[in-house]
Amino acid sequence: MSPDLIALLALGGLLVLVVVGALIFVRTGQTNTQSGASAAGGSLTARGWSGPGGGMSTYLQPVPEWRGTTVQACGLWPYAIGAGTPMVGVPLGRHIHTGATLCADPISWFQRAKLISNPSLFVLGKPGLGKSTAVARMATGLAGYGVQPLVLGDLRPDYVEVIRALGGQVITLGRGRGYLNVLDPGEAKEAAQRLIEAGFHKEAGEVLEDAHGRRLAMVSSLLTIQRKTQPSDVEESIIDQALRVLDREMEGVPVLGDLLRVVQEGPEELRQVAVDRGDFNRYQEITRGLEASLLALANGSGRLGGVFSHHTTNPMALDRPVVYDISAIGEAEGDLRAATLLACWSNGFATVNIANVLADAGLEPRRHYFVIMDELWRALRAGNGIVDRVDFLTRLNRQVGVGTAMISHTMADLSALPEEDRLKAKGFVERAGMVMCGGLPYTEMPELTTVIPFSEAEQELLTGWQDPPAWDAATGREVDPPGRGKFLVKVGTRPGIPVQVQLTEAERSIRDTNQRWYEQSRTARRAVRAVEELVEEHEEREKEPV
Repeated sequence: MSPDLIALLALGGLLVLVVVGALIFVRTGQTNTQSGASAAGGSLTARGWSGPGGGMSTYLQPVPEWRGTTVQACGLWPYAIGAGTPMVGVPLGRHIHTGATLCADPISWFQRAKLISNPSLFVLGKPGLGKSTAVARMATGLAGYGVQPLVLGDLRPDYVEVIRALGGQVITLGRGRGYLNVLDPGEAKEAAQRLIEAGFHKEAGEVLEDAHGRRLAMVSSLLTIQRKTQPSDVEESIIDQALRVLDREMEGVPVLGDLLRVVQEGPEELRQVAVDRGDFNRYQEITRGLEASLLALANGSGRLGGVFSHHTTNPMALDRPVVYDISAIGEAEGDLRAATLLACWSNGFATVNIANVLADAGLEPRRHYFVIMDELWRALRAGNGIVDRVDFLTRLNRQVGVGTAMISHTMADLSALPEEDRLKAKGFVERAGMVMCGGLPYTEMPELTTVIPFSEAEQELLTGWQDPPAWDAATGREVDPPGRGKFLVKVGTRPGIPVQVQLTEAERSIRDTNQRWYEQSRTARRAVRAVEELVEEHEEREKEPV
């Protein structure tokens, strides 16, 4: 044997002896330790064996800690990741980067998760990126939790089929399609009578006064839209007294024509607030402009038509989801759309207030509502002072069990308002408990960051989602826009959560706003048949022998 082979064998034998000896030593030590611990009555703990001779440590040296930025610390521990997404509320979609499920809605985050201090949501984003779809998903999920969705004005419509699928009430408004009486107190009188019979006299008076205030605000709003300027203080006082005269002397539900009649008659209460000095001719001069405006509203001869001059055709229910379908009002009738939106909001919030008072008195079960106010910008642009009216309608206390969702396109919609209304409208966004932003243009970022802090990365994300769709050469069709269904959920100064809203097949079947395009028009069918006949004729000619 060669010397190298002999040395290799010797080294191998030495290694075997070392390994065997180590195993015997470890096994013997474990046996002795276990027997000693057992004899002493000790047990194995996180600090060693307890008991005499066990070697348990009475002092643990703290682990050294260091702090560093995410740029530096990732080199030492490259597996760092942000906190998980909230799992309380309606399943909205998946986190775009991590794929984690995000559950989010303003009511659950306020009531159960305690993530926000105000159960309200404001949604911003360019048209066609799924703002209404995301809010409809929240409404559907909240209905499963027992919350009643209220869509106070559906313009396209986007929510009619959703509410109908939930077994709710669809109220159609428009010229010749349905009427909404702005002087109708709704269930206020019946609720007040029930409260009086149950001994709640103070609450009954509050219900009636609230109904009176909302009717006064709604008439003033209609006059503002009709004139493009707010009514004077004297005119509002006259309307206030005229409504009280109607409530006291008229049986049944009054309409705008009845209000006009009281103003024309000029009872003593109205003449006192008009300060006519005992001269009826002077009273008529003071009320001339108000009479002309009310006459146009009552006769349906103005821009607002007769939608508000007749009795309500379909009163709003308290115990199920409701949607006001105003899609029959065309784009060209902007003033009528804005007035109808305000009337729907006023009627909806009045119904919510009555339901809460009855529940507080134990006369009705407690109900929570999710109020959706879409196309907010249309109502805000209707005239000066409308922002104050909307602010009055939407300032419900958070204890009344109402969550709200306001939807608009961009902050530029709010900035286009007159100076006195601009800051008030921005307050809608500032007061919102949570804000969801879809794709937005670059020019929107400076204005948006003055209200909500966005990092540069978040701004790049939002501006990237507003890009137009690409063209698929294989199918000859446009693919979905890159930002469709993608939103950034912001709560205060916290980092935003990017989410992709994912719909189920059931939701897709009732949420498709392009259904009318699937059925080919008659002219298109005739054109297709003509082309097919020409192709067949050409093919037959080619088959004929030359």
